[in-house]
Amino acid sequence: MSKLKITAVKVLQLQGHGIQSLVKVETNEPELYGLGEIGAPAVMARAYLHHLGPKILGQDPLEIEMLNAVMTRLQSQFFAHWVHNPTVAGIDIALWDIAGKVFNRPISKLLTGKFRDSVQLYINTPGPNNWLDKRSCQEWASEIKADPHGWRVIKLGFERLLGRGLPENRYQAGYLSQMLTPTELRVIRLGYENCRDALGWDIDVIVHCHNEWDLPTALGIAEAVAPIKPLWLEDPLPVPYSETWRALKEQSPVRIMTGEKLELAHEFLQFMANEAIDVIHPDIAFTHGITGIRKIADLAELFYLPVVTHCVGSYVQLLATAHFGASCRNFVMTENRIPQGQLYAEMDENPLVVRDGHLLVPDRPGLGITLRPEVLRSNLWEGEAYWD
Repeated sequence: MSKLKITAVKVLQLQGHGIQSLVKVETNEPELYGLGEIGAPAVMARAYLHHLGPKILGQDPLEIEMLNAVMTRLQSQFFAHWVHNPTVAGIDIALWDIAGKVFNRPISKLLTGKFRDSVQLYINTPGPNNWLDKRSCQEWASEIKADPHGWRVIKLGFERLLGRGLPENRYQAGYLSQMLTPTELRVIRLGYENCRDALGWDIDVIVHCHNEWDLPTALGIAEAVAPIKPLWLEDPLPVPYSETWRALKEQSPVRIMTGEKLELAHEFLQFMANEAIDVIHPDIAFTHGITGIRKIADLAELFYLPVVTHCVGSYVQLLATAHFGASCRNFVMTENRIPQGQLYAEMDENPLVVRDGHLLVPDRPGLGITLRPEVLRSNLWEGEAYWD
């Protein structure tokens, strides 16, 4: 262990996982390497590694906290403005993977010990084809209930109401502080009530927004969906903290959650210290990896706040999140993209075990992943080369 050194950092992007990419940290022991996931395209990560790479090559991969500081706080006093946090996140996850392999322990047992052997998952669904048609809602609900994974929590945005009850152009991504009228809010209420009637009360529902609404609209949505008893309203206001978030939390009849677009612990701290949030929603591929997300979760525990994780990446990110979730006392559940189907179970030589909506956390060393090269090679992003 005293002679272990980082020799290379390689990035690879696959089809089917949006903008995210995989990272491989190699050492001078050829069979000892770590895998991670970067919350950004490979081309961006490789460009940043021209700057970052020389600072970590030759370093001991087990000095994880120090290396995380080198990649973030020790770069510049203005680190928050230009450090590429998604790249740091992927490397940090890979370092923890190496550490688990060195000590022959799963990451969850290296961190705090396992509070749980499995983590609850929730899924994204666009909902019925026609939210205002009860038969369409019943058909959709039947498909959800028939899924062999046994999902118990779903997330629903109301985009499918656009053009079917709401004007087609009612929502435009990136347009901040948009508003909805009382008649439009009534359509939203009816749509969610139809979904709840079709699902029954054995499945919990999360209401999804995209950081787009003004305060009266956010409150209007919360009031419209309150009868279906959602777990929380996600991202109803523009991303940065302001007193508007606190006003929303104080007046809303349902829990308020945000965090997927925040990257730094002090960004989350603003929401916590000002009592402006009920649930935090960090993403391990953006928040400096396992090292960073643990700091955020520790802060949340001081304010008695539950942790729910955002996760729209590949199998690698899902298992990294699962190890964190198993080791985090105030963890509740994580998002996942298993229903999208592409490159999940087939990426790994080991089976993916999901029962009653819970993912079994691997007990193998590190992340517990053995990627199948033939699957990666056949699913490379256009123009990408395999990392060997």
